[in-house]
Amino acid sequence: MNLKGSVVFITGANRGLGLAFAKAALASGAKKVYAAARDPKSITLAGVHPIALDVTRPEQAEAAARDCGDVTLLINNAGISRGASLLGSPDAFESARAEFETNFFGPWALARAFAPVLAANGGGAIINVLSVLSWLSLPGSATYSASKSAAWSLSNGLRNALREQGTQVLSLHVAFMETDMTSKVPGPKASPDEVVQQTFAALETGQFEVLADALTRQVKLGLSTGQPPYAG
Repeated sequence: MNLKGSVVFITGANRGLGLAFAKAALASGAKKVYAAARDPKSITLAGVHPIALDVTRPEQAEAAARDCGDVTLLINNAGISRGASLLGSPDAFESARAEFETNFFGPWALARAFAPVLAANGGGAIINVLSVLSWLSLPGSATYSASKSAAWSLSNGLRNALREQGTQVLSLHVAFMETDMTSKVPGPKASPDEVVQQTFAALETGQFEVLADALTRQVKLGLSTGQPPYAG
């Protein structure tokens, strides 16, 4: 898919990776960029069209698809992490439900709502922002990992379901980035701008998956070895 002349709809576009996607889309020659967030006043990037959207509300996803009928690229970027463990967090169920609503049901609702729009506009594409934690579970983020693992399966299912209408589905897996979500996590982090650059390059060459950093590539490789990719 060629970004030049495309019409892009980005969830969670007010900061972090979503903001980087919006900037790069404009720089790549997109005809229009819809920048969605719960509070559209938090969208400050010049040149985009702010959209009010809570991805956990399917009726809002459907309204966005009706109002933005020219979209050719949907980027499901919005996500949350509550930092819950499976057994040690008293609010684990509540955290998991919130994460699944945003990280799994949200992209599903947006994909379902926009699928007819993409079909009408020639097929287009969907980018789902996932994580290295789609394949790796850490003690302090086990519920988040479960939601991203489910979102990986969702992406694979959507790829099959939308193939006939010519819609490309691209999954982005990345470890730690320089964003608010990982601000308290020590260690090296990827630049959101570099991750977006890789993702858009993969989109334009028709790929189905982006492994955006060394850790993600290592973990993905570990899936085929028969050994846990990380035992820490």
